[in-house]
Amino acid sequence: MKIYLIILLSVFSLPLLAQDAPVKWATQETFFEDLSEKDLPAFKGLTINKKSFSNADLKNQIVVINFWFEKCPPCIAEMPELNKLVAKYGTNGARFIGITHDSPASARRFQKRNGYRYEIVSLSKDEIRKLNINHGFPSNVLVGKDGKIVFATANISFSDPQFKAKSILFEEKLKAIIAGG
Repeated sequence: MKIYLIILLSVFSLPLLAQDAPVKWATQETFFEDLSEKDLPAFKGLTINKKSFSNADLKNQIVVINFWFEKCPPCIAEMPELNKLVAKYGTNGARFIGITHDSPASARRFQKRNGYRYEIVSLSKDEIRKLNINHGFPSNVLVGKDGKIVFATANISFSDPQFKAKSILFEEKLKAIIAGG
């Protein structure tokens, strides 16, 4: 009888231990929101010219990072929009880096064929996973001069209603940090 009473009391006391705060379900957007103000993680890769490249090469710079790979249709679809950002802000103090798991040689051929205007850095799939700042492909990350992530989002598209609002916000944040020096 005592055991039944203990079990009964335990079952009815569980709701008292429940969390009062609303549950924040993990989504791609909540993942990106949680990146804000975090440091850009360390990484090392190779440029398309097979020169070593790391996050240290981005010190004290405003950086837009695009995670992509050449067999990713949404990645390729956003490249014209990304190239427009380079045209608008590439001479105003922002640096544009494309991180891919494609080999440097393959990425170089892709860039030549498709006119992708970002500097390309090749990392292994495992190195990209360890960075833990992209949540699928494509992903776009804005980093301030202090090395902290300012904003991150999936696709950049100023015409697709699904991505337009986040794309506009991404560009506004880029403009603001450029204006702020």
